[in-house]
Amino acid sequence: MRKPRRPDPDVHESDYRVPAALGTLAWAVALVVLLAVGVPESERWWIGVCVTGIALGVFGFLYIPRLLRRRSEAEARRDAERTSRGTVPPA
Repeated sequence: MRKPRRPDPDVHESDYRVPAALGTLAWAVALVVLLAVGVPESERWWIGVCVTGIALGVFGFLYIPRLLRRRSEAEARRDAERTSRGTVPPA
């Protein structure tokens, strides 16, 4: 017989910009190291990888607040619709 399923753990909300900033910083440091050390011609693609990592990190850092704001606005709209219909939102 199977054990009953345990409830899902609570979601731990945090500031998601911190890991995005740390990752972007790590790619920037890697780029500086590659440029300082000098990269052979056959390995120049690593510079492109670092630049791509920096670009994606900056995009994520700037996009995360917008994403979280839109999610909270959508949740507020759903709650308002439920309240106007007379249904109680789940706790």
